[in-house]
Amino acid sequence: MQGLHLTADLQGCSAQNPLMTEVNVLQQRCLSIVALAGLKAVGQCFHAFPAAGPEQAGGVTGMVLLAESHLAVHTWPESGVVTLDVFVCNRHSDSSTAAHQVVHQLREAFKPSRCQVQEVPRNAQN
Repeated sequence: MQGLHLTADLQGCSAQNPLMTEVNVLQQRCLSIVALAGLKAVGQCFHAFPAAGPEQAGGVTGMVLLAESHLAVHTWPESGVVTLDVFVCNRHSDSSTAAHQVVHQLREAFKPSRCQVQEVPRNAQN
């Protein structure tokens, strides 16, 4: 098995971006991005949190279970922060391009002012 595990910390995201607070909008965008990357969603779970205050919507947590591993997204509109966790693996080929594509597309969608991406190559031999 070989794969790539990416995490990304996005800061300076607008709380007005519907992806930050609307569970259905985030869910559909994640599923679309996964499909465009050529990955196969086999399950999903998305949850909207209650409002953080009287004038602030709550964040959203979502996970897409992939045949190739997973995508997880967590939003904090009150702080303008989003965290991403993307792990894509395959038994016979390098799937790192798909992992990078997912992070890139989500970064474009959230439009952060700052982004830090961490890469962890994963390789298990038989």
